[in-house]
Amino acid sequence: MRYLTIALAKGRLAKKTLSLFEKVGIDCDEMKSDTRKLIFTNEDLKLRFFLAKASDVPTYVEYGAADIGVVGKDTIAEEKRNLYEVLDLGFGKCKMIVAGPKNMKEVLENGSFIRVATKYPHIAKDYFYNKKNQTVEIIKLNGSIELAPLVGLSEVIVDIVETGTTLKENGLIVLEEICPLSARMVVNRVSMKMENERISNIIKGLRDLELNS
Repeated sequence: MRYLTIALAKGRLAKKTLSLFEKVGIDCDEMKSDTRKLIFTNEDLKLRFFLAKASDVPTYVEYGAADIGVVGKDTIAEEKRNLYEVLDLGFGKCKMIVAGPKNMKEVLENGSFIRVATKYPHIAKDYFYNKKNQTVEIIKLNGSIELAPLVGLSEVIVDIVETGTTLKENGLIVLEEICPLSARMVVNRVSMKMENERISNIIKGLRDLELNS
């Protein structure tokens, strides 16, 4: 039996995923130890795990370096990789939103030309161009997105919001909601055919766990 490889997005998502996996009998004690190893194995189940930057997880899965990945819906939507999204794991819930000063609400509703700052240019472009039919200029930033409307770089931002505290503290509000987000399981298309029984059993175990919780 070959190893089934699972790529996890680093951080809170990985910890919650491993906790969820343990509940369906999939564990990896190696990952709990303080080590500099990059790949961790469960020899009994023939599973391999590795941690990766969230934006890289869909790439590892698309190219078959990982059979399965767990990553946020925001990353999946932004990366647009060729893979199967098979399961909403139900944690890491937040929203992709358009935010800005309160007076921008009317500007948005009128469909006026505006500048939009975001870490997610593909999601923003899809939302404004395809769903709202609104022409905008999208400005890619890599961090502190809330700063953009405060210093005049953009009129609004597209970003993830969980509690809204940062927006509120900077005088910004949620103007429009684009979509709900949460952790998702993705699977390589070839792996789904070649390892269908093993992968389907993992999906079924996690789905049953959710139904019984």
